[in-house]
Amino acid sequence: MRQLDRYSTSGKLVRDRIPQIIREDGAEPVTYTAGREEYRSRLRDKLGEEVAEFLEADEQSAPEELADVLEVVRALAADLGVDAAQLEKIRDAKAAERGGFADRIVWTGNR
Repeated sequence: MRQLDRYSTSGKLVRDRIPQIIREDGAEPVTYTAGREEYRSRLRDKLGEEVAEFLEADEQSAPEELADVLEVVRALAADLGVDAAQLEKIRDAKAAERGGFADRIVWTGNR
């Protein structure tokens, strides 16, 4: 893989094994390694892409799409220097302070 310092106007961030899978299918992928800034930007784009796919998914495919969202969230956290255990501690602390979403509460404003 080659590295470019400036942003490419085409292509998309893919999972690490995708080039290998493409080769196994008989094609030769054209890839490069994103620099840190581009990687962060493309991860944010990927999060939007994966969330959109989850929102479009039916109940059967939704868990797989949600796993893709989680994979991108973990990559974003790692890029910020936060591992999965730290991220879970942060999530847990917020849940302890503000609650989760299990009670299905919908707020409509104040009186």
